[in-house]
Amino acid sequence: MEGEGIEHRMVEVNGIKMHVAEKGEGPVVLLLHGFPELWYSWRHQILSLAARGYRAVAPDLRGYGDTEAPADVSAYSIFHLVGDLVALIESLGQEQVFVVGHDWGAIVAWNLCAFRPDKVKALVNLSVAFFPRKQALWRIDTLRTMYGDDFYVCRFQEAGEVEAQFAQVDTALLLKTFFTSRNPGPFMIPKHNGFTGRLGKEIILPVWLSEDDVQYYASKFTETGFTGAINYYRNIDKNWELSAPWDDVQIKVPTKFIVGDLDLAYRCGGMEDYIHKGGFRRDVPLLEDVVVMEGVGHFINQERPEEISNYIYEFIQKF
Repeated sequence: MEGEGIEHRMVEVNGIKMHVAEKGEGPVVLLLHGFPELWYSWRHQILSLAARGYRAVAPDLRGYGDTEAPADVSAYSIFHLVGDLVALIESLGQEQVFVVGHDWGAIVAWNLCAFRPDKVKALVNLSVAFFPRKQALWRIDTLRTMYGDDFYVCRFQEAGEVEAQFAQVDTALLLKTFFTSRNPGPFMIPKHNGFTGRLGKEIILPVWLSEDDVQYYASKFTETGFTGAINYYRNIDKNWELSAPWDDVQIKVPTKFIVGDLDLAYRCGGMEDYIHKGGFRRDVPLLEDVVVMEGVGHFINQERPEEISNYIYEFIQKF
C-alpha cells in the first residue's frame, strides 16, 4: 500500500505518539478500526475517498500497530480513547470532521459523538450499533449471564491469560481464524484449549483477504502482542461506571449505520430487534439510514470494500 501514495507519520496526541496513515486533500474523514485490526483495514476506503476529494485519515488506535501502547490497563478507558481522537482532530487543524468507525472504532465513535458532538459533521458506523448505557448490556456480568465464561469478552478479562493462549498459536493463523469466521453466533474461546480446537484444518482465505494482507497484520501483532488491544475489553465495566453522567444520552449527529447479516454484533444480545424496532432510532434521532448487507460477515469494510466506500461517500457528500 505504500506505493499507492498513502503517507505515514507520527502525531503527538493526548500524551502518546500515534501512527496515522493518510491520503488526499479536502474535508477530513477519520477512519477508526476495530479488533484485531489496524489502519490497514481501511486501505480500500483511503484510496477511494482520496480520489473523490477527501482527506482520509486512518490512525492505529491506542495500543495497536505503530501507535504507543501504555502499560497500565486503566490507560485504555473510553475517555483516553476519545481524548486521543479529539487531540488528533485538533492536530489536523480541524474544528469538525466526518467519522467512520468499525467494531471498537464504532464504539469509540459513538462515544466521541456522545461526549463531543461538536467535533463530528456526520457519522458512518459499521457493525456495532449504539449501546444505551441505561440498558447495561455491555457489562461483564450481563455478558457472562447471557453467554457463559467462555464468551470471548469474558475470557479477555483476566490479565495475561488469553495472551498466553494466543502466544501458543502462529499469529497469522490466529488472525485468519478471526477474519474468516462466518458464524453469527457468540464467539467463544474455551478456557482449556483456547484456539487449538479451531486450528486443525487449513484455513482457505476469502477473495477479499490475501496472504500479503494477513502477513501485514501478523507482522505488527507479532511485534506488539495483543495486550493493548485486549485492554479495551478490560475497561468495559469501568467505562460503564465512569459514563454515568451520559446515562440517557442521545447521539445527535447525522448518522448512517451499516452491518452484515452474518455479523455476530448484529445477531447477538437482542441487537437486531433494537436496531429495527425503534430503539436505535430513539437513541440516535438523526439516524438517516440502516443498511443490512446480505451474506456479509463482521469485517465488512474489507469484505465489501467498494460498496462500503460508496455508502460512505454518498452519505458524507450531503454535508
